[in-house]
Amino acid sequence: MATVTFQHASRTYPGTDAPAVDALDLEIGDGEFLVLVGPSGCGKSTTLRMLAGLEPVDDGHIRIGDRDVTDVPPKDRDIAMVFQSYALYPHMTVAENIGFHLKVKKMKKKARRRRVEEAARILDLYDLLDRKPANLSGGQRQRVAMGRAIVREPQVFLMDEPLSNLDAKLRVQTRTQIAALQRELGVTTVYVTHDQTEAMTMGDRVAVLNDGVLQQCASPRELFTNPVNEFVAGFIGSPAMNLLPASTDGADAVYGTLRVPLTPDQLEALTSASITVGVRPNDFDIRTDGGLNATVEFVEELGSEAFLYCVADGTEKEIVARTDGLSPLRGGDKVSLIPRPAGIHLFDTKSGSRLPA
Repeated sequence: MATVTFQHASRTYPGTDAPAVDALDLEIGDGEFLVLVGPSGCGKSTTLRMLAGLEPVDDGHIRIGDRDVTDVPPKDRDIAMVFQSYALYPHMTVAENIGFHLKVKKMKKKARRRRVEEAARILDLYDLLDRKPANLSGGQRQRVAMGRAIVREPQVFLMDEPLSNLDAKLRVQTRTQIAALQRELGVTTVYVTHDQTEAMTMGDRVAVLNDGVLQQCASPRELFTNPVNEFVAGFIGSPAMNLLPASTDGADAVYGTLRVPLTPDQLEALTSASITVGVRPNDFDIRTDGGLNATVEFVEELGSEAFLYCVADGTEKEIVARTDGLSPLRGGDKVSLIPRPAGIHLFDTKSGSRLPA
């Protein structure tokens, strides 16, 4: 096991002006499960490939433990990678697929078999060792790919969207297994996904990237409750945080019939009269007056809870609010959405930065 450190690491692809990864500074702790998340094209897969040695580093350094691996070939970095595609050999059995790297390394057959069986037991594949990939489900194939990484006993696991080929139910099941497996093995793991729900449920910490720039790296709870800027606030959470384009009258943030008092520190930090008020769907109280007046357009009923998709009066802005399940509200009903004070997030619209509390 080892720490992983990116020191001002950058990568710019030929023929492009903007770097895919721009001056990344990030340290991943020994045994930590870190998830890289962000929209398509944000640089998360490039970051992983730089760590793997599959992409060169144009500027800066990457270290694994005490060793600078910036210019070290992939095969000498002591990492194991699990890809989006299973990349299994169809003519080999599960046991042969898992143990292929060990065979290439000329490990003795008895020792190789022991290592393969240990991995198979961990992954609940022991009864499938003699099967071919064609006779496995998608989830079983992904676990075989995991087994192939485990038997190498690397310093670092790299996982590039390993669940994207699975159906929704199997994704939930498999992500739980991967998270539990990582904690059991204690191997430093860097996991890439575009699915922020996956990131929030699996990682010890989550690093949010956008346009090649690290926006915030923190625990899932910290990202949810204290996003550092408007991008992170809107990206983390499902349904997403409501971001209301308000303005200030010198005392309050005003959006429609909603008024949010501002502190002197917040007013001083503003770079313009525009301010964004962020409220998560679960932080609205739904009343008949006293808040942001809106009309319910659609009710998404989920049984234990319901989401109201509303439009604020005088605007075309869709706002989502959570309420208890089996809600009596229907499309066309008038409501007033009152944000709870502890659930209000304020951002400077021009810079996108969070305003002080």
